[in-house]
Amino acid sequence: MLYSLYELGHLSVAPWRIAAMMQSSMLRSPLNPASELEVAKTAAAASDLFESVTRRYRKPDWLLPTTSVNSVEVAVTPTPVWSSPWCNMVHFARDGEALERARGKRTDPTVLIVAPMSGHYATLLRSTVEAFLPEHEVYITDWIDARMVPLMMGRFDLNDYIDHVISMLRELGPDTHVVAVCQPGPLVLAAVSIMAQQDDPCSPATITIMGSPIDARKSPTEPNKLAEKRDIAWFKQNMIHTVPPLYPGAFRRVYPGFVQLASFMGMNMQRHVDAHYAYYQNLVKGDGDDARKHREFYDEYLAVMDLSEEFYIQTLVEIFQEYRLPLGLMEHRGVKVDPGAITKTALLTVEGEKDDISGIGQTQAAHDICVNIPEAMRRDYIQPGVGHYGVFSGRRFQTEIYPRMREFIRNFQTPASRSGDRRAKLKVGAD
Repeated sequence: MLYSLYELGHLSVAPWRIAAMMQSSMLRSPLNPASELEVAKTAAAASDLFESVTRRYRKPDWLLPTTSVNSVEVAVTPTPVWSSPWCNMVHFARDGEALERARGKRTDPTVLIVAPMSGHYATLLRSTVEAFLPEHEVYITDWIDARMVPLMMGRFDLNDYIDHVISMLRELGPDTHVVAVCQPGPLVLAAVSIMAQQDDPCSPATITIMGSPIDARKSPTEPNKLAEKRDIAWFKQNMIHTVPPLYPGAFRRVYPGFVQLASFMGMNMQRHVDAHYAYYQNLVKGDGDDARKHREFYDEYLAVMDLSEEFYIQTLVEIFQEYRLPLGLMEHRGVKVDPGAITKTALLTVEGEKDDISGIGQTQAAHDICVNIPEAMRRDYIQPGVGHYGVFSGRRFQTEIYPRMREFIRNFQTPASRSGDRRAKLKVGAD
């Protein structure tokens, strides 16, 4: 019912939003002799604000048309190279001729970035991808909105997620480096553990886990405390809703993105109110740069996707209530997940000093359970002065965190992967 009411609200306000857009355009028109009057600027700014807060935010574009390699501009084309009903693995393919001119015959490490499946689209990691592009072959998990997946495609739970990660690592082949950002940390670590238990030749060379709830008991944050305080029946009753017939996934039970967004914004509501008021003032003043930055941020932040009921509920139970991975209780398809089986994959953990989503120590816990990774193959880094999003985006990520990740990957890049033919390696992985 709530989902249907939400959609009805969007539809009912649509005429008013169109009217606001028309009024803003008319008031700002150079043909309008009153456009420079204060009352016109104020009314136009109010119309723009109304339009922005009532808009339906769609999945953003990647907006990464080029990258710079040794000062040479190289075209970039996001291309799906592996797909399921629930995910596309997107390769940010760089133009071969320009790339060869820029770097010669050098072979760059292959990096799979596993994006969060936690409400926002993978494009939230745009700046993460941008940082890696000049010196890596970059792939990312582009998870599909659950409301767009027809019921006939079946369920999607934690086991399916782990299977997806394993399948993509096998598709990329040996010597791949995997980066798990936030939510996927425990599941990527589980996937790598299963591959190690099977002595899989496509086990990644390195795993980097960033701002992730490997052990949510450590430095619990408000989201962690909420997950502990409420029982699963409460979450099912209040957080799970049915997709209305407007979408391909009609009648699928989901955790809607707009519900999670409301939770996120509720944690820092005054900050969002202040940001929108500042946006309104900048529009009145005609400060286009600050208004543009506000729009760019909220175009991304307010674009949300739904999660399947089973994935959301299992995540709450296994990761945030029963702590199955750090306690050695997690299973995948009936097989116990043993991080102690990992011996050949190097481990880097990254945390933010001010992270209010995954507290200090939650990501570091990966070192406690991966007991058989040699000490020389471990790294841990805490970035001073950044919160959760600063772990994977922003100035400090670009200048302080990414260089450490780059060095870590290169330290454990095998000689074969530095000079080998990627196509040959992919064939080995497929076999």
